[in-house]
Amino acid sequence: MSIPKEIIKKIRHIEIHTKRLVNDLFGGEYHSTFKGQGMEFDEVREYQPGDDVRMIDWNVTARTGFPHIKRYKEERELTVMLVVDASSSGYFGTHQRYKSETAAELCALLSFSAIKNNDKVGMIIFTDRIEKYIPPKKGRAHALRMLREVLYFKPEGKGTDIAHALEYLTKVAKRKSVVFLISDFMSPGFEKPLRIANRKHDLIAMKISDPRELSFSSVGLLELEDSETGEIFVVDTSSERFRSEFSYHVQMSNAALKKSFDAINLDFIHIVTDKPYIPPLINFFKRRGRRR
Repeated sequence: MSIPKEIIKKIRHIEIHTKRLVNDLFGGEYHSTFKGQGMEFDEVREYQPGDDVRMIDWNVTARTGFPHIKRYKEERELTVMLVVDASSSGYFGTHQRYKSETAAELCALLSFSAIKNNDKVGMIIFTDRIEKYIPPKKGRAHALRMLREVLYFKPEGKGTDIAHALEYLTKVAKRKSVVFLISDFMSPGFEKPLRIANRKHDLIAMKISDPRELSFSSVGLLELEDSETGEIFVVDTSSERFRSEFSYHVQMSNAALKKSFDAINLDFIHIVTDKPYIPPLINFFKRRGRRR
């Protein structure tokens, strides 16, 4: 199946844009934030004043007659998994771009950051079912394939089942991975699998919101459609009571979500589509850097 020219053009545009960000901003931040999963043996060399005596290799020392120490280096290679929500609610946008387009750019940015650091990156695309699994690999061609899938893939499902996606992740990702869960989190009942996945992996939640999901301006009657259920309803945005109750409900929902993340020490990044996503990411990298 041939890919439409506009999709190819968009892929190329996102690649150029995100690779520039990786080179200018995120390459070093990514490397310093996400450490390797352990240490691996590097070499044996003669002891020098100031070396840690606990590292002395007594077998080599006895054989040569001179003290030698073992040296280790960080096992740098990581596996990064992008768990991406492709439900119908992602195809909503009131400011130049859909939430799904922001998700695609974030996937590209994270993929190229991983590739630049010689890490493997894989992807799970989900709705109310597992739509596609791309095993982790290295290389630019692989990163471009994942970007193409996020932009061009036509999911079968419309709803959102984060719990199922996390359970699937736990099954397929045997090695500890850095996992970015990218969603608008319009899905109930995922607390237990989230907790399990967070214990096994280095999990980061990235919530993408449209500004109209956070508050309404007074523009009169609006006919809205729930993109996941197809339900159509009318709201009166000129009603101050409606706007106030809506804002309160959103604030309570977001606070509850963040509280559930904080309870398991899960990193959380909230991105709104009418604002640049660079500052929240930079703040995240700085927070992580301070903890190390």
